[in-house]
Amino acid sequence: MSLRARMRGEVPEETVRIAHAAFPKGNVYMRMRDEMGTFYEDEQFAVLFSRLGQPAKSPWRLALISVMQFAENLSDRQAADAVRGRIDWKYALGLEMTDSGFDYSVLSEFRGRLIEGEAEQLLLDSLLETFKDLGLLKARGKQRTDSTHVIAAVRDLNRLETVGETLRAALNSIATVAPEWLVQQVDPAWFDRYSQRVEEYRLPKNEAERYELQETIGRDGMQFLNAVYAADAPGWLRKVPAVEQLRQTWVHQYYIVEGELRRREAKDLPPAGVRSDSPYDPEAHYGTKRGADWVGYKLHVTETCDDDLPHLIVQVETSAAAHSDVDMTEPIHQALNEKNLLPDQHLVDAGYVDAHLLVSSSSEYQVDLIGPTRPDVSWQARAGAGYDITGFQVDWEQHAAICPQGQSTHDWKPHQDAWGNDIIRIRFSRTVCGQCPTRHLCTKSIGEPRSITLRPQAEHEALQLNRQQQLAEDWKALYAQRAGAEGTLSQGIRAFGLRHARYIGHAKTHLQHLLTAAAMNLVRVDQWLLGTPLAQTRKSRFEALRPVAA
Repeated sequence: MSLRARMRGEVPEETVRIAHAAFPKGNVYMRMRDEMGTFYEDEQFAVLFSRLGQPAKSPWRLALISVMQFAENLSDRQAADAVRGRIDWKYALGLEMTDSGFDYSVLSEFRGRLIEGEAEQLLLDSLLETFKDLGLLKARGKQRTDSTHVIAAVRDLNRLETVGETLRAALNSIATVAPEWLVQQVDPAWFDRYSQRVEEYRLPKNEAERYELQETIGRDGMQFLNAVYAADAPGWLRKVPAVEQLRQTWVHQYYIVEGELRRREAKDLPPAGVRSDSPYDPEAHYGTKRGADWVGYKLHVTETCDDDLPHLIVQVETSAAAHSDVDMTEPIHQALNEKNLLPDQHLVDAGYVDAHLLVSSSSEYQVDLIGPTRPDVSWQARAGAGYDITGFQVDWEQHAAICPQGQSTHDWKPHQDAWGNDIIRIRFSRTVCGQCPTRHLCTKSIGEPRSITLRPQAEHEALQLNRQQQLAEDWKALYAQRAGAEGTLSQGIRAFGLRHARYIGHAKTHLQHLLTAAAMNLVRVDQWLLGTPLAQTRKSRFEALRPVAA
């Protein structure tokens, strides 16, 4: 029996009849059910559910509903309504036309189970396994990666709002779990200051008054913390997350001198990527990329880009907003290796490339990391007239270097730079450099000899080779395919709501990204099977008039 016949046989006959009458040519969900099956099995999620109590809704259906929900960017309530009322959804889910569905809160509970059981990756990986079985996905092809910012599902707060809301959140949390204890600690004035949300329009406009209010809030918060950490206070109060968040925020925003609490000046604050900007999502941090500033997270998307197959998202990583792209290259390769989907060629932008990654990607994963490396920024290289690092010969075995004028040195000092990278500092003789007739081409330092900094041999050679290769036309033609990753991000943002986090917290935001990737893959495979050509980069009408080079 064919897959089409077998899968159709699992759908109630009445549902099949009504669905095909309503959609004579089918639609994306009906084609999915007929051509690819249901992707998930209840057994995959069995460990997430108790054997006791009321029977749960079918996990495979909840997983598929979640993907379909994100394919249309629906809320939980809208998705539950679609299960009850839409013919194509009933067909895809194998439900009777009279099925009454379920309460929308079941979807939220299912997401919670996925996160608690660390099973959220199944939502994407199960689809990928089906696509591999259908011959639509293969390893050892070409893939590309790019990142974009994701705005957290919380309000943007300035410093004054942050401290006020952080204290208010702590008071509300303790009012929930220990109201009798809290009433004995609060100052009556606190009810006026913290009963309502701290918002800009309610705050003083005068700078001196705002400064005084922030210090007043600081003193209130310190009084509250002292009460929580007092010897006679219940010890479990200190473990309340909102209290710990208050403590950390006060460390960041205030300091104590001679027993008096003071507000930190902007120059004394910890890095923005470390501070929490909202007590309601402490994992959302400030980030900046290419002129865009936001509070939230960063999403890294890896997709296939072979010409003869659909372009499918094979891995998504959700990182802190301030997390550097270069720190994500290794985790991406490791995740792809675990699911046997490593590429031969991985196209990335300069943010994902470093000397040690060029070496480790090749040696550990047999992946050719293709991306522009940062150029030599020395004045000699920029001028194109002096002796840059390529003019020096290096004897790696003897730990020696020879300058363009034939002078050698054994002053070879391995150590680490400020970012923990292994480097080698090589310094030439002060006497020899001082007498060199071409000193003006080598160094501008007055009285100091020339010194050069190298990476270890394998990294140095890989770096120099990559800098040469990226000048070649064939390398540029290959690397041009990376630009398609920006189209994928654009599709995710415009059609699937990828830019804004639906949920609070890193884990839930990552689950959103997995569901979005699965939904995008589902839509892309459907379009591929229909023969829809891949979209091309759009050109303006003026650009289309550009003469073709001979």
